[in-house]
Amino acid sequence: MKLAVIGVGLIGGSFALALKKAKAVSHVVGVGRSAANLKVARERGIIDSVGDAQDADVVLVAAPVGQYPTIFKSLSGSKAIITDAGSTKRDVVALGKHLSRFVPGHPIAGAEKSGAAAASADLFRDRRVVLTPTAGTDGEATSTVEALWKACGARVSRMTAEEHDEVLAAVSHLPHLLAFGLVHEVAQRKNSEQLFSFAAGGFRDFTRIASSHPEMWRDICLANREFLLAELKKYQGKVAAMERLLQSADGAALEKLFAEARGARDQWLKSSS
Repeated sequence: MKLAVIGVGLIGGSFALALKKAKAVSHVVGVGRSAANLKVARERGIIDSVGDAQDADVVLVAAPVGQYPTIFKSLSGSKAIITDAGSTKRDVVALGKHLSRFVPGHPIAGAEKSGAAAASADLFRDRRVVLTPTAGTDGEATSTVEALWKACGARVSRMTAEEHDEVLAAVSHLPHLLAFGLVHEVAQRKNSEQLFSFAAGGFRDFTRIASSHPEMWRDICLANREFLLAELKKYQGKVAAMERLLQSADGAALEKLFAEARGARDQWLKSSS
């Protein structure tokens, strides 16, 4: 099987490495905007050649969603199975409806680092991958894509595109927006150097994802802004409630909120381990 990866970064590069490790592909061709990144991908053995996706059996589009219109146009008429790794799905389903064997997907895995240098064959092991096929999606193509992700060690689920975007707005897109916002707000203060010099583990843990790819997250936030705005409104309501507890010095209620939050997080960690 010949695989083409459009966007050989953390996700695309890790997909290629995992499938090579599983001996599920025989040749990987890399496609991308950065010659330097493609050079790193060649040096690391992620890809075997640099070219285009025209004669591939399977194509993974792992570029920022804002590039999809141009990429999908270039794939028109392709007989390959095409899938993607975009973090939003309603917009992607609409863009790819003219592609005969397109299977929309999203690996829920990643890191704050980007580029081929960050790719890892084990990135997707025991991580969720969501496929959002529509009623018109080719069944054989969907089965092939599912099998490839399972070969990467991933746990594959299926959702509608709308359900996916609503869920990810709450547990992925909102946290990234908040992390970027907090770092930016602190950085704009006159004493930002002093503040950063005293920031320790809590600030580092909370803001780790603010080191993520800005272009990619710009596209995600704009593409899913309807659900993201709804989640932001809910979060603003929770912040306002905590503000009222502080203003009234209601320690008992504040502790109760913290304890319930800790319990919920501990339970989530236990169930996901």
